[in-house]
This record gives sequence, structure tokens and C-alpha cells, in this order.
Amino acid sequence: MAEEVKNLRKEIRVFPYPKDDMKEIDPKKKYLRRIIVSGTLSLILILLIYFTMPYTILGFSSLIEYSVIVALMLVMLILLFRYFSLLVLSYLNNNEYTFNTSPEINPFVSIIVPIYNEDKVLKDSIESLLNLDYDNYEIIMVNDGSTDNTLEVAEALVGVHKGRYSDIKVTLINKQNAGKAIALNTGISVSQAEFVLCMDADSKLSPNCLKVGMRHFNDPKVGAVAGNVKVLNRKRFLTDLQALEYIEGLNMARAAQSYLRLVNIIPGPIGIFRKKALESAGYYSDDTFAEDADLTLKILSAGWKIYYEPLAISYTQAPITLQQLIKQRYRWTRGILQSLRKHKSSVFTSKSPSIGYTFIIMFMFYEALIWPVMNIAANAFFIFAALYFGISSLLFYWWAGLAILDLAAALYCIAVEKEEFRLVWYAIIYRMVFILIIDISKAMSTIEEFLGIKMSWGKLERQANLTA
Repeated sequence: MAEEVKNLRKEIRVFPYPKDDMKEIDPKKKYLRRIIVSGTLSLILILLIYFTMPYTILGFSSLIEYSVIVALMLVMLILLFRYFSLLVLSYLNNNEYTFNTSPEINPFVSIIVPIYNEDKVLKDSIESLLNLDYDNYEIIMVNDGSTDNTLEVAEALVGVHKGRYSDIKVTLINKQNAGKAIALNTGISVSQAEFVLCMDADSKLSPNCLKVGMRHFNDPKVGAVAGNVKVLNRKRFLTDLQALEYIEGLNMARAAQSYLRLVNIIPGPIGIFRKKALESAGYYSDDTFAEDADLTLKILSAGWKIYYEPLAISYTQAPITLQQLIKQRYRWTRGILQSLRKHKSSVFTSKSPSIGYTFIIMFMFYEALIWPVMNIAANAFFIFAALYFGISSLLFYWWAGLAILDLAAALYCIAVEKEEFRLVWYAIIYRMVFILIIDISKAMSTIEEFLGIKMSWGKLERQANLTA
């Protein structure tokens, strides 16, 4: 044993360069060098300002005008960097998805459907599940203390129904109201399957969602697959704008994150999970307004990969009034902030499980806190400066540049997803109207969250008999 230690020490003492050349750097000389370099650069800058100032004629008004131009360019550069980063990563993911196919697998899957006052849409949702292009699954409904006729509708659906390829068992768990997270955990605990699909009761799934989603679990490191959420109730101005937002603003970002296997939010309307990943993450928690975001971060922190499957589609109903939309985004933003608050300790300490996990936390922090405030402030500053100093023509070029950027992104995303081309034209007002309203609601909800103002969960009014 002693002989092995001696040999190991000899190996460790072997250097690529002679030991004498590896001299220690004197800290005093290092600091002196920094002072000299920074002092020289500062002197050059002072001399440059001193000698060029006499030739500069710049009044206060001109200073503001140049400041506006510089600020416009900076905001545009940030937008371009963000957009092109997402576009490039999204393209790489789609390219990988197109040419790298995985063999299909067919394990038993439990579909968990938490329901609360969904008597208008529950039957259509369950019937869409009976038409899945998959032959090895069950449906578990969890009634979370509904106060309408949901229980009667659900009881009528219990039994063995004929699916596309085989008989499908539909069961019902009836419990007292405790929230969506607890309802999902109840269904998961009852399931005997190795994989579960969690969804919303008002959603309708595409027939091939399980078939295309399950193949990603060939990789044992993949803990979950996020689906593609699309707006079901279209043909309205506000819901069409949301349809474009889901395609361009959410799915493009999700596809970009999928290339890194770091999807930051598995959407509530459709998420497929490996049960081991749920166990390692501690299942859903009910201490945030965004249980899906919180669970996703817990799965990532446990070391699992998360993929995005664009063909696993869930059609969901979007708010049809501005008041409902703002209330929904209030809840989303506050839920994301609550989730970030829970996970901040693992980022700003040595407990961070990986660089990717830290990157996702910082990305969510930027998107939830920094970008909305920056977008609102930039719009207000540019409009005020342009009107006050008579350079309103710049606003048109700025708006036109943003519109062209959004048109290009919308065209790409709609072409990739083979969506309705008519949605492209909404991109003209998407950035300057819709996103600005969303960012204002995000900023207001952020203030309320930090002030600790209480807020109820809220529930959208559903429409019955909608077809995907």
C-alpha cells in the first residue's frame, strides 16, 4: 500500500512545464499593474473629453434627443438578441426533432384529470381521451369538491368505455375541496402506472399526444415531457391574440429550451411525467399559484431532463374578456414569483444542482421581473421624449422595426406548427398593444406579490361544445 502511495505521488509531481517556471505572482505587483492600467485608460478618456469638448455644440435638447436614439438602439439590440437566440435554438430543436426519431414505446399510462365545477366541458374532454391513438392507458378523474353538477356528469362517465384500440377504464375519486395540486397528487397516488399524464378538465388532447410524447422516455434521464398548448376558442380578437402569443411567445421559447433539455414550465393542460421523477421532486405543492412551474423547477433540481413535444397538443380555452385575461396573468406572474422565491436559495448558494438549473432560474427571473418593467419604462420614455422634443418620426421607425421582427417570428412559428396563416397579421399590433398590456399586469402583480396582498385562485367561465 505504501509503495502505491509513493508511485501516486510521483505521478502527481509530473508537470507539463518545469517546476521552476511556475513562480507565484506577487499580489502587490498584481494590484499595482491593475492601478496602472486603469489609471492610464482613465487619463486617456479624460484627455479625449477635454480636447474634443470645445468642438462639441450640444444643448440640453440635443442631449435628450441623442439619449433617446441610443436608448432605442439598446432596447432594439436586447430584443434582437433575445429573439434570435430563441429562434436559433428553436430551429436547432426542430431540426433535431425532424431527423432524430426515437422508437415508439407503449407502457401503461394513467391520465389524471382534476375537476372543479367543469360540468359544461367534462364530457367533451373525456370523450377526446377515449379517442387517443394509444392502447394502454386509463383515465382517473378527481372531483375536487365541485359545487355544480360536475359530480353527476363525472359519475355518468365512470366505467369501461370502448377506445380506439381497446377498452379504457374510467374511474372517479370524489374528495373535499383542497386545490388542484392536492387533487393531482391524489390521482397520482392511486395510479399504479410508471407514467402519468396530467391535464386540465377543460382541455382536449390531440389523438397522437401519448404516442408521440412517450417515445422521449426512451432516454432514462428524461423525467417529463411538456406538451404544446393551443387556444381552442378562437375567432375573437382577444383570443386570436392569445393564440398567436401561445404559438410565438410560449411555444417558441419552450422549443428553444427543449434543445437544452431545460424546459422551465410544464404546462398544466398537458404534461407527461415519469413517476420516479415526480417522487424525487416531492410531487405537486399547493403553496404557490403556479403549481406547474414549481413542480418543473423541482424536477430540474433533482437532475432530470425535460423535453418539449410539439405534436402532443392540448387545446384549452383562453379568457374572452380583458378582465379575465388580466386576472389570469396576475395569477401566473405571482405563481412564478412564488416559485422563484422557493428556489432562490439553491441559486445564490453553493447548493445549485447544475449550471443549466441556475440558467433557467435566472431566465425566469429576467422574464418575470426585469423585462416587463424595462418594456413599460422604455415605451413611456420614448413616447414622452418623442412628443416633447419633436422627434415623433423615430417612434414610427421603432414601431415598424418591432412589427417586422414580430411578423418574421410569427411567420416562422406558424409555418413550423402548420397553424392558421391569418394569425400572422395580428403580429402588427402584438408587441405595441397586447404585450404591453400583459407587461403592465405583470408589473402590477409583482408589486402586489411583494406587498403580500392576498389573491384568490379565480376561475374562467367555460364554453361548451367547442371543437378543436
